[in-house]
Amino acid sequence: MSTLAERAAAAAGRPHTTTPTAEEHTLPDTAEQAPAVDPMANYEPGEDDPDMVPVHLAWLRVRKEVRAIAKGEQYNGGGTRFNFRGVDTVVNTFGPVTLRHGVNVFPVKVDAEYRDTTTSKGNKMRECTVRVSWLIVGPKGDTLSLQTQGEALDSADKGTAKAQSVALRVLLLTGGLTPTHDKDPDLSVIERGEAPVRTPASYRDEALERSTSRSRMVQINAEVKQHGLAGVKVVNEVGDEEPLAGLIFRVGAERFGGGA
Repeated sequence: MSTLAERAAAAAGRPHTTTPTAEEHTLPDTAEQAPAVDPMANYEPGEDDPDMVPVHLAWLRVRKEVRAIAKGEQYNGGGTRFNFRGVDTVVNTFGPVTLRHGVNVFPVKVDAEYRDTTTSKGNKMRECTVRVSWLIVGPKGDTLSLQTQGEALDSADKGTAKAQSVALRVLLLTGGLTPTHDKDPDLSVIERGEAPVRTPASYRDEALERSTSRSRMVQINAEVKQHGLAGVKVVNEVGDEEPLAGLIFRVGAERFGGGA
């Protein structure tokens, strides 16, 4: 038995074409599709291209080449003076090196907070604090994720840009563990020797000196006792032997009317 479609096709003088079934329109199962091809699989670096190493090795090579950045800039204002490493200096140092090793640094998220404030002179300022999420991408496309913060003050519209620049400097210096190679102040060692103990005779001579003040006589008396010289006998101004502490007390009493 022919179908209505077959009879209509025969009456029109054309062959009947069978309609494809639903199965014939079904796409191949996803699991049966060919696996995705790695775009870097057949990549061959050119003469100037970086080595195709993982991102952590590429970043290590950047650190090895940068070595150190000295605090070569100085701030001197408002009664404060200190040396520092500026944003431009740090970026100018890292920029060409990261380029050579195929390392890219991208800010992927910036969270900013603002606060109005004033300087000590009453000038209005805008404070901006940012938290920046960074993505360090290596030559093979793998990544490292880091986060830093920056803070800046500005009287116009540059606070956000300044704060992000500070956050970038912090990323490069801390993520690169970049030393200054400045001399460590803790390495300066001063050999501190003990002052030699004065002789009883030198204390006697100072006590007998007419220009010695009352306060100094009190101090001499304390030093003599501290060094255990109070009972040591010395020859006084009339040629007799007298305990040093007794001489000091007597001379002070005679000179100042109350003793040393």
